[in-house]
Amino acid sequence: MSRLCLLMASLSLLTFVGVVCGDEKPGEPTAVVSEPPEFSVRLREDVVYGRVGDRELLLDVFLPELEGPVPAVIVIHGGAWRSGNRKQLRGYADSLAKRGMACFAIDYRLAPDHKFPAQIDDCRTAVRWVRRNATEYRVDAARLGAIGYSAGGHLAALLGTTGKAAEEDPEKLDTRLQAVVAGGAPTEFRLMPDGGKWAEYWMGGDQKAVPEKFEAASPTAFVDEKDPPFFFFNGTDDKLVPLIWSMTCHTALRGAGVRSEVYRIEGAGHIQAAMNQQAIQRAVAFLAAELKAPGIETKPQ
Repeated sequence: MSRLCLLMASLSLLTFVGVVCGDEKPGEPTAVVSEPPEFSVRLREDVVYGRVGDRELLLDVFLPELEGPVPAVIVIHGGAWRSGNRKQLRGYADSLAKRGMACFAIDYRLAPDHKFPAQIDDCRTAVRWVRRNATEYRVDAARLGAIGYSAGGHLAALLGTTGKAAEEDPEKLDTRLQAVVAGGAPTEFRLMPDGGKWAEYWMGGDQKAVPEKFEAASPTAFVDEKDPPFFFFNGTDDKLVPLIWSMTCHTALRGAGVRSEVYRIEGAGHIQAAMNQQAIQRAVAFLAAELKAPGIETKPQ
């Protein structure tokens, strides 16, 4: 599993370019936009969204030039939970902001210095921060989604299946999402062929030592009928995060009556799928439709 960690960490080096990998496959009806508008985007960098001890947690804000309030999206980078930063998915954030959605690309604490659940704790802090500061950023707090790839896709999915209403949240702020996009995302850690030894750097032990962490990290374990709509995308030739890791959560969501779609990128590996323009466009269209981005007219595809 060392190859897993090395390849996922390499995601931190990516900048997204116009690469198209594989053919589009027919799937379930989804919302697409005919001649979508494109808005100018204003960037605000190095905003502090939280503090843990002496550590400042930073995010970059991509704001469409609109009066608002507009929907918002948390953008979560990958890198095997041990590398990467908020700059990694800048292409995703910019594309979403041009479609009228405010984007908040976040850093989070990394392993091995910070074990799980530090990563998801920071993501929830970001969700609370966005809702707490919704007025300042002209955001509609009731229309909040998340997108991530690889480890970031996992964290986005975990946010989606574990969100709580304000009265249940320790800080009395709603952490529920209204839409989730998870690319190349592992969603089930309760069944590991090596007993979870590969994840000791992240979990602080294997499954025998800390079984509760492997369950707590599994988005699939928390699926219920109250979860938001999901959109997964995954390369069919992804050896790092095989398609089945997305399909387990997708199947559980569908079983619970939640709308969920999977976009398969034929022949694409893990890095290729992250840069697949058709997948990114479909993900952007999904979030625009589910979060009711301004100026769109949706129709079934």
